[in-house]
Amino acid sequence: MLRPQDTATRDRRSLTGLWRFRADAEGVGRDERWFAAPLAGARDMPVPASYNDIVPGRELHDHVGDVWYQTDVRVPRGWADQRVVLRFDAATHRATVWVGETEVMSHEGGYTPFEADVTAHVTPGETVRVTAVVDNRLSWESIPPGVVVETAHGPRQKYMHDFFNYAGLHRPVWLYSTPTTFVADVTVVPGIEGDPTAERPTGTVAYDVAVAGEGAVRVRLLDAEGAEVTGAQGAAGTLTVPDAHLWAPGDGYQYDLVVEVLGADGALVDSYTQKVGIRTVEVRGTDFLINGRPFYFRGFGMHEDHTTRGKGHDDAEMVHDFELLDWIGANSFRTSHYPYAEEVLDYADAHGIVVIDETAAVGMNAAVGAVIGMTVDQVFSPDTVSERTREVHAQAIRELFARDKNHPSVVLWSISNEPESHTPESEEYFRPLFELARELEQHRPIGFVNVMYSPADVDRLMKYSDVVMINRYYGWYSDSADLAAAEANLEAELRQWEGHGKPIIMTEYGADTVAGLHDLSGSMWSEEYQEELLDVYHRVFDRVGAMAGEHVWNFADFQTSRGIVRVDGNKKGVFTRDRRPKAAAHLLRRRWTERG
Repeated sequence: MLRPQDTATRDRRSLTGLWRFRADAEGVGRDERWFAAPLAGARDMPVPASYNDIVPGRELHDHVGDVWYQTDVRVPRGWADQRVVLRFDAATHRATVWVGETEVMSHEGGYTPFEADVTAHVTPGETVRVTAVVDNRLSWESIPPGVVVETAHGPRQKYMHDFFNYAGLHRPVWLYSTPTTFVADVTVVPGIEGDPTAERPTGTVAYDVAVAGEGAVRVRLLDAEGAEVTGAQGAAGTLTVPDAHLWAPGDGYQYDLVVEVLGADGALVDSYTQKVGIRTVEVRGTDFLINGRPFYFRGFGMHEDHTTRGKGHDDAEMVHDFELLDWIGANSFRTSHYPYAEEVLDYADAHGIVVIDETAAVGMNAAVGAVIGMTVDQVFSPDTVSERTREVHAQAIRELFARDKNHPSVVLWSISNEPESHTPESEEYFRPLFELARELEQHRPIGFVNVMYSPADVDRLMKYSDVVMINRYYGWYSDSADLAAAEANLEAELRQWEGHGKPIIMTEYGADTVAGLHDLSGSMWSEEYQEELLDVYHRVFDRVGAMAGEHVWNFADFQTSRGIVRVDGNKKGVFTRDRRPKAAAHLLRRRWTERG
């Protein structure tokens, strides 16, 4: 699905701002047709933002079920004879949308975009009412899964993932126009002829353009200065780029692929510009190669999580986080544990930051759920995570790959975080999903993230993965406070994984740390203990030849569900939630900047 953009033939209007908002605790809004009139009893709510922390009190923070958003938008009068599309970049976790009194679309999945052609329901120059009902409930058929428990005091949402279930319209909403004959999709696959490590190798850009309607396709590839490098006629082909400037870690160089649809008279009908980064990704033995050179991941698992706005996208917060990544010497991050806003990937593309892109399939592990207070006898079964869940999961993979396929920063897909992966039931569930992922993706590695309850000697899924990605907490959840034992056990397990002959990325490691807590004996929760634990892991990593990366958990402290194992959220960040550095941030900066 192509993102809206302004071109010679297209326009877009952002619907960011204050919308009318009303929580529907009784679940009556659909039957009472709240979409059919101005939303009664409404308050202002910013879009994009999570609604949970905007208003003081528990009512919205702990709300379970539907909330309603509504706004009025004037359709530009210049859009006559154009196709008009309404697009939501995300609605967590599902939504139904009306234009006026007409239902135009529904969508399942909280982190990928959805849109509808609303041309028949709007009149250019006039105002139209847009209403969306957003449902935050998690079930055994959602990604991520959860359970709503009915109590005498109302519904309570339970889930097995360790971050707060923020909800609402987290990302921008757009009204945009295209011609009636238009570019419907663009797929690019970059490559390199010959030696990819040459200073200026010959690059290739395979392209495939889908057009809705009739028209001839012309493509032109422009360099960063706007000069035309090459071009071609036809909806599919491969462009050759002599002396290509490659996209590389730390060098976010991109070309512009200008796609044009021409009428029978040769006149321009539609145009769309797709950014292109020319680079290759390959797994060879225990090396992860970008442009033929070994790449070592340095960075974090992160969260879209900020005070007040929750998971709502904000450009200022985004740029600040990337500046902190640059300051600390990070070259990569994982979109744990869901697809991030497309603006984040655009920024990573432009600044040469490498991304592991992950679906929202987190919380498929009974052992992990038990740690945070949700007990389940069996996580994969006809009554829990089932074939119906897998259908939703498969669609999430399709939508993620379709959305992010052209981003050069995305070098590795993760189809799940910390699932149970040592049982026959888990293998039966995941095998078709790996098969689907490989049908959809031809040039990037694919994997999942393994958790400690499924170690190397019993895991059944790593054989389907191109890369070993593991989360380990020796010295915290196991070998608590015993760093000598943690070091020995960590190395012993990594040696087992080394036997798989694949690159190993430690996608999570760390310790909860209260900023400002200091202790001469290095007790748990102190800043000293976080530093010591990281040092232990780094010593082990440097001794294991198959290691291809280290992602600390977490970039910054973040909010979680309430419970006795968390005090105001997860404190494993090397920055506080308001982005103040703990001592560990300076330790990592020394390690990562000195390594180059």
